[in-house]
Amino acid sequence: MTAFVALFRGINVGGHHKISMYELKTVHETLGFKNVTPYIQSGNVVFTSDDADVAPLQGTIEHSFEKQFGFHVEVFIRTSAGLREIIEKNPFQHQPGRESNLMVVLFLAARPGAAAQHDLLKAYAGPEEFFITGQEMYIYYPNGMGRSKLTLNLIEKKLKTMGTARNWNTVLQLQKLLEH
Repeated sequence: MTAFVALFRGINVGGHHKISMYELKTVHETLGFKNVTPYIQSGNVVFTSDDADVAPLQGTIEHSFEKQFGFHVEVFIRTSAGLREIIEKNPFQHQPGRESNLMVVLFLAARPGAAAQHDLLKAYAGPEEFFITGQEMYIYYPNGMGRSKLTLNLIEKKLKTMGTARNWNTVLQLQKLLEH
């Protein structure tokens, strides 16, 4: 059995696409996943599966979700080992004065190319700091994410891939759930 976290993009945000965590849990259990545990309303589900291949799991969950709720959402899946590595690579976590609630991990659908990363660097020079490692982008929002001009739309446009963001505290909680 492999432990996974499914990160849903765009549900329960701003009153749109409202899905209860009970309903989300039921979708996963119907697919035969075990130890299904949803975490907070932003669409995070921890589960285990005999199938260790991420791509088919992602497609299966997206298809089942769309069939159940009538609209498509993107799902980003990471393994427990993958999430542990993401945590270890966070360049901000041991820096003095960094508040964990101002750190975000943007989970990307694909690894952005060097040219796309360069385009993002050219397009934005605000107070936020960011690093891209593999399929994750670590962002520190010193003034909070709400009013920042480093938006998800800008990032996705420049990197030419979609993503879903989770704050650092959520990432750490998900890892704890994966290890139980």
